[in-house]
Amino acid sequence: MEDLVASLYRRESRRIFSTLVRLLGSFDLAEDALHDAFLAASEQWPSAGVPANPVAWLVSTGRFRAIDRLRRDRRLVPLDEQAQDEAAFVDPSPGWEDCDARDGIEDDRLRLVFTCCHPSLSEEARVGLTLREVCGLTTEAIASAFLVGTPALAQRIVRAKAKIAAARIPYEVPGPAERPARLRSVLRVVYLVFTEGQGAHAASLADEAVRLARLLHGLLPDEPEVTGLLALLVLHDARRAARTSAEGELVPLEEQDRSAWNRDAIVEGCALAHAALSTRGFGAYALQAAIAALHAEAPVASATDWAQIVGLYDALLRVEPSAVVALNRAVAVGMRDGPEAGLALVEPLLRVLPGYHAAPAAAADLCRRAGRVREAAAHYRAAIALTRQWPERRVLERRLAALGT
Repeated sequence: MEDLVASLYRRESRRIFSTLVRLLGSFDLAEDALHDAFLAASEQWPSAGVPANPVAWLVSTGRFRAIDRLRRDRRLVPLDEQAQDEAAFVDPSPGWEDCDARDGIEDDRLRLVFTCCHPSLSEEARVGLTLREVCGLTTEAIASAFLVGTPALAQRIVRAKAKIAAARIPYEVPGPAERPARLRSVLRVVYLVFTEGQGAHAASLADEAVRLARLLHGLLPDEPEVTGLLALLVLHDARRAARTSAEGELVPLEEQDRSAWNRDAIVEGCALAHAALSTRGFGAYALQAAIAALHAEAPVASATDWAQIVGLYDALLRVEPSAVVALNRAVAVGMRDGPEAGLALVEPLLRVLPGYHAAPAAAADLCRRAGRVREAAAHYRAAIALTRQWPERRVLERRLAALGT
C-alpha cells in the first residue's frame, strides 16, 4: 500500500495540487491540503481499500481537510451554500478535474500555468513560481536552468507568492485578449519542464511537457510559436529510445542508433516545424524546431547539413540574442568549418558563462577534435565539476578517460 500511495504521489501530486489551487484559491492551502490528503490515504486505504477513483478521492479529501482547517482557525464562516457545495463534492463526477470549458482551457494544470504567468510578476518570477509550484521541479533544477544561485531563485519564488497574495491576484484563466501577454512565459515553462525531464531522465516530466504542448496547440493552433514548441518537443522526444544505453548511460546525438528513433514522431515534428516556419510571426521555438528537424532528417551524423544549421542559428541569434544561443552556434560553426573555427568563438563565451557546464564541455570536444589534448582534458575537468546530472557527467568522464591524460 505504501508503494501505491508513493507511486500516486509521484505521478499525480502536481495535477491534484493544481485542482486544489483552483478550488481553494491559495497555494499554501492547496499544498497543506495535498499533504493532508496523502496522509489520510496512507492511514485509511490499508483497511478501507483503495477507492475506485483514487485521484478524485484525494482531491475531495484534501478539499474537506482544508475547509476543516480554515474553520478551526476561524477564517471561514460556514454558509448554507457552502454546505451544499461540500455535499456535492462527496462523490465527484468522472469529469471532476475539468473546469468550465467556456474559457477554452479544461486542464487544471494548464489553467494554473496561465494563472501563475501573471503580467504583474517579472518574467523570471512567473516562470520560477510556475515550475516550482505547478510542475514540481526542485529549486536547484530551476536555478540551474536560469543560471542563477539557488538562494536567489528561492527568494524570487517567495516574493512572487507574496505578491500574488498581497495584490489579491485572482486564480483564474485570462480571457483570449489577455493570453498573449502571458504566452511567452507559458511556453518557456513547458520547454523547461521538457528540458529537465530529458536531463534528469524523468520520462513523466517529458511526457507532461509534450501533453501540455499539445493542449496549447489545440487551444492556439494558429500561433506559430506554439506550433514551433510542439514541433521541437516532438522531434527531441522522437530520439528517446536511443538517448540512453542498455546500462542507462547517456548516448550523445552523434553516437545514437538512428534506427531506434521514432519515425512517426519525426514525420509529425518535421511537418509541424515546416508549418511554424511558414507562418508569419515565427520566433525562437520555430527556429529551434527547424534545427531539430535537420538533425532528425540526416540518415547518419556525418550527413547533417551544418551549413543550414549555422544559418538557422544566425537567425535565432537575431531573434533571441543570448550567450547560450551563441555557444550552440559556435559548436555548429566548428562542425561546418573545423574545430579551430569553433574554438575561436567558444573561448570568449567561457568568460560569459562561468557556471554553465555546456561551455567548457563544448570547448573540450572542439579541443579534442583539434588534437589539443591537454587543453581538452582541462576543459573536461571544468565541465565535470559544473555538471549537475549524473548521465551527462558520466559522458564527460568517459571522454576525459579516453584522452589518456
